[in-house]
Amino acid sequence: MKPPIVLLVDDEEEPRRAAAQSLDLAGLTLQECASAERALDFITQGFNGVVVSDIRMPGMDGMTLLSRIREIDADIPVILVTGHGDVQLAVRAMREGAYDFLEKPYVVQHLIEMAGRAIDRRKLVLENRQLRAAAGKNDDLEARLPGRTQVMVELRYKLRAIAATDADILVIGDTGTGKEVAARALHDISGRATKPFIAINCAALPATLIESELFGHEAGAFPGALRPRFGKFEHARGGTVLLDEIGSMPVDLQAKLLRVIQDRVIYRLGSNEPIPLDVRFIATSKVDLDEEVAAGRFRADLLYHLNVVTLRMPALVARREDVPLLFLQLVREAAGRYRRDDAEVPPHVIADIASRDWPGNVRELRNAADRIVLGLSPHAGAQTTEIANGDLRLADRVAEFEKDVISAALVAHGGSLKPVYEQLGISRKTLYEKMQRYGLDKKQLGAPETAD
Repeated sequence: MKPPIVLLVDDEEEPRRAAAQSLDLAGLTLQECASAERALDFITQGFNGVVVSDIRMPGMDGMTLLSRIREIDADIPVILVTGHGDVQLAVRAMREGAYDFLEKPYVVQHLIEMAGRAIDRRKLVLENRQLRAAAGKNDDLEARLPGRTQVMVELRYKLRAIAATDADILVIGDTGTGKEVAARALHDISGRATKPFIAINCAALPATLIESELFGHEAGAFPGALRPRFGKFEHARGGTVLLDEIGSMPVDLQAKLLRVIQDRVIYRLGSNEPIPLDVRFIATSKVDLDEEVAAGRFRADLLYHLNVVTLRMPALVARREDVPLLFLQLVREAAGRYRRDDAEVPPHVIADIASRDWPGNVRELRNAADRIVLGLSPHAGAQTTEIANGDLRLADRVAEFEKDVISAALVAHGGSLKPVYEQLGISRKTLYEKMQRYGLDKKQLGAPETAD
C-alpha cells in the first residue's frame, strides 16, 4: 500500500507552500490543492491520509468541505486552520466532526504532530474495515446500497464481480435511485480506490469552456489562458471518471469523448503532445440511451463503448419490501447529521411510508426521513400525525392503536407472521383478518421472500 498522504488545502500559495515544505521535511507525503473543489477529487472511502484545510477560502469554504468529506466517509480526519477571529467557528466544526483545528499563526511542529496522530487513526480505521470484511461481516457495499430484495442482492453481486476489472460501465436509473452512489461504491471497492474519483456533470459543463474543463490547456491556447491547466480527465489518471447524465452531453463533444475512450489518450488545447490516460469511465443516465440514439441525440458508437457492462438501478416501487428498513436507516443517518437523538417512528407512519410509490425514489425518501427527525410530518405540506389524529372518535383511535401495534410487531419480526400472533396472543386467523381490515401488507412491512 502506498504511504498515507496529507492533503493540504489553501487558496493562498505562500502559506500553503510553507506548510508543505515543513511537512515534507518531516517525512510526510504531500498533495497540495488550491481549492476545496480540487481536494474533493482525491476523497474516496479508500482515502489513505488526512485533510488539512484553511476555513476561509473563496468558492467552497473549509466548513463545506468538511461536510462533503463526511458525506463520503465520516472517518476521514479533517484538520481545519482558522484565523484569530474564527475560533468559535472552528469549535463548531469540531462538534460537526472535524478531527482538530489550528489557530493562525501556529507552530509548525504542532501541525506535524497533529497530522501524524490523525494518520495513525486513519490507518486503524482502514485496517479495522479490512478485518471486518475478512471476517465475512456486512461490507460497506451493503451499507451504501441496502436492501434484501432479489434485485438489490443481484446489483451488489454485479458490482463486486466487475469491481476488479477495468471495464467501462453504464448505470441506468430514474432520478434519485442512487446512480452516483453505485458509481462511487464501484470505485471504492476497486483497485483504483486510492486514486481520484472525478465526477463530471455533463449537463452543467460551460459551453464555452467544455474542452478546457475536460482536456486542459497550455498557456496561450486561447485568450485568458495565462498558465497551463490540467483538465478533469488528466486529474483522474489512475482513478475513475464519472460522466453523470451523459445523455446531456453535446453531440460534437461526444465525438471527442469517443476518441478518448477508444485510444485512452488526450491532448491539451494548444498542444500536439499526447498524454496517456489510465482511467475507468462510468457513465450514468436517467433516460434510455437507445431511444436517444434512435432520435439522433446520442452517438451509437459511443454507447457501444460505454455499455460494456450495464447496471440498472431499481426504483423504490420495484422493491417495496426494502422501503421500511431503508427508511429507518435514513432516519438514523438524519439524526446523526442534525445531531438529534434517534427519532421514534410510529408504526402507522412506517406503514404509510411503505404504501407509497416514492417517484423521487431514495432522494425523496431521505427528505421524508429528514422531516421526521426535525419533528415534522414526513410528507411535505402535511400536518403532523399527532395533529391529524386529534379529531378521531374513540372507536377510530382504538382501531388506529390496534393497527399501530400490529404494524410494529410485523416490522419488528420482519413480516414473519408466526412470532407476531404468538406475541400478541391471538390466533393466526384473527391476525389475518385484522391485517385485511387495516390494509396491512406483510411484504411492505419487511416480509422475507420465503413463505411463512
